[in-house]
Amino acid sequence: MRFLTFTSALALVAATPALSEPVFNRIASFATPQNMAEGEDHARPTSAEIITATEDGMTLIYSDSPLGVIGLVDIADPKAPKPMGNIDMGGEPTTAQVIGGMAFVGVNTSESYTAPSGKLVSVDLASKAVVAECDLGGQPDSVARAKDGSFVAVAIENERDEDLNDGDLPQMPAGYVVKLPLKDGAVDCANAQKIDVTGLAGIAPEDPEPEFIDVNAAGDIVVTLQENNHIVIIGADGKVASHFSAGAVDLAGIDTKKDGKLDFSGKKDGVLREPDGVKWLDNDHLITANEGDWKGGSRGWTIWNRDGSVVYEDGARFEQAIAAIGHYPEHRNKKGVETESIEIASFDGTTMAFVVSERASIVGVYDLTDPAAPVLKQLLPSGISPEGAVAIPSRNLFVTANEVDLVEDGGVRAHVMIYERAEGTPAYPTLTAEGTGIGWGALSALAADPATPGKLYAVSDSVYRAAPTIYTIDATQTPARITGAVVVTRDGDPAQKLDLEGIATDGEGGFWLASEGRADKLVPHAIYHVDAEGAIDKEIALPDELLAHQTRFGAEGIAVQGDRLWLAMQREWGDDPKGMVKLLAYDLKEKTWGAVHYPLEAPAEGRWMGLSEIQIDGDWAYFIERDNGTGDAAQVKHLTRVPLAQLQPAPLGSDLPVVTKELVRDLKPDLAQWNGYTAEKVEGFAIDATGTGWLVTDNDGVDDSSGETFLWSVGALR
Repeated sequence: MRFLTFTSALALVAATPALSEPVFNRIASFATPQNMAEGEDHARPTSAEIITATEDGMTLIYSDSPLGVIGLVDIADPKAPKPMGNIDMGGEPTTAQVIGGMAFVGVNTSESYTAPSGKLVSVDLASKAVVAECDLGGQPDSVARAKDGSFVAVAIENERDEDLNDGDLPQMPAGYVVKLPLKDGAVDCANAQKIDVTGLAGIAPEDPEPEFIDVNAAGDIVVTLQENNHIVIIGADGKVASHFSAGAVDLAGIDTKKDGKLDFSGKKDGVLREPDGVKWLDNDHLITANEGDWKGGSRGWTIWNRDGSVVYEDGARFEQAIAAIGHYPEHRNKKGVETESIEIASFDGTTMAFVVSERASIVGVYDLTDPAAPVLKQLLPSGISPEGAVAIPSRNLFVTANEVDLVEDGGVRAHVMIYERAEGTPAYPTLTAEGTGIGWGALSALAADPATPGKLYAVSDSVYRAAPTIYTIDATQTPARITGAVVVTRDGDPAQKLDLEGIATDGEGGFWLASEGRADKLVPHAIYHVDAEGAIDKEIALPDELLAHQTRFGAEGIAVQGDRLWLAMQREWGDDPKGMVKLLAYDLKEKTWGAVHYPLEAPAEGRWMGLSEIQIDGDWAYFIERDNGTGDAAQVKHLTRVPLAQLQPAPLGSDLPVVTKELVRDLKPDLAQWNGYTAEKVEGFAIDATGTGWLVTDNDGVDDSSGETFLWSVGALR
């Protein structure tokens, strides 16, 4: 497995700033279903897409297109956001802008791609009433306001049908920009100005698709034509002042293949930027988030002079920094982390850019004191797929809107995340591989070195099936650091058909590994022994009499007790009573199997309960017992233990003894310390050489996950 050594782009993660240096940390999260009225169906999908704030910074307004509403959140106390309810927009809201006590909301009412329509809705925020509507003649996307409140501008995208001709352009009707003056705080619809932007782009000039829009202090409008890979500047007089191609960039040090492994040795030349979000840095400079959409996606962001010359090109640096903290979405290799939007604000005299990665669920915080050499200060964890962001410098706050709602899959809901800038140290990341060149993610188990304090080992699960890896972690640093990675091999090649969910040291430099099988994917339930270089030298299959009752939920942990290996099975198999899961024992000398039963807590309706880890230390066997709930649906995330004396295996097929467990720690309060939603998969636990307990979560390789990995200590357990 080849890796590109990440440069100093994330040196910030390794360094602990002085207490006098303010940093951003997440202080609260708000799930969008909280804004539903009593009696509404909370099982409906929601979203938080583009977000803004009132001028006093006390109220957030986000667009929720699935519900057709804008949602309001009271952040008078930003650490305890309160729902203020939803306001129906009579269509799909895209963006809201606030001027005084009014919110001006772009709303898509299109019947089809070929018959687009939309309106600008004026909402009195005090009464929460719609007071006016203005026909826009097409499908609105972004809405921006003049700094002096004299007008709003709307990008009318008239988006293409991605299923028609492979999404190729042109697809009429063409988009345009609308400038609407405000008179006495109300939109003057009669004097709206329709600004033609056809005939400008080198790609499909007859079919521009305006995407994002912003206004500078001089009243100039900048608009991105994302699919056309073009940027247009409209003067204060409402006429096109200039325009230029967003061009292309050559990328090196990127992962280019969706192949089940992290390999940052690839490159792509001539990748179209296809910018999405755009913001004026000042009257002469602008910044684009180069998400890509059609043929491009340069994964980064660019600072431009208004004449189209490049001041700074980030290339793959942002993406490489993201990969170093385990947030790289390997399943999205065509466009990588997909930088979605940009927010610009000044905090205590320092101009900062907040670069939002939709697919990595990360926000990069940059110091723009020198626009030609931005400095990455932090990487902030967000909810799943941040779409929009707003900075509130007057209150030292920053907020993201995260659009994905996984309610239909039983997952986490859409969220608004709130961050505060204050003295301190970054709470995230908790684990980094900065400087090592190691990409990582989906940590599914932990083990501790028996001799070295704070030295841990972790494994990746089947998300990275093409390169199953054992990672070495130094947990004595803050954040903890991945210092090495060994690929598990078979006959010299990365081992296939593994789903590593358990790891234990063998006392001789090697490891015992538990692989959770899955018959429908030809992955066997098995135990493997590897040497210090990761080479498999022993394979132990589960016995046929047990496999006759198999399900896909197999071994989720492995521990060593003398000449005996113990496996914690995740869930009941066909021969288990309901609520009882096996702890399997394999005698290495006698080559025989036995088991005991572990009693599970009763899961909530529609959920399941299972084990995720086993570790043996002293006179106890420790377990992670958890449900599959996440966010508000998470009920049980427990660290338990059983007296080792009770682990007396009976033969398979006989009546198995039932062990007595006790609760060591409720892990939900631990998971709450990062002020996001409660993570589902607490997957790894180990007790190090000093008797300190460590836990880690599995981020699922950033697939239907925010990508957040939490590694933390629960203190002395001996």
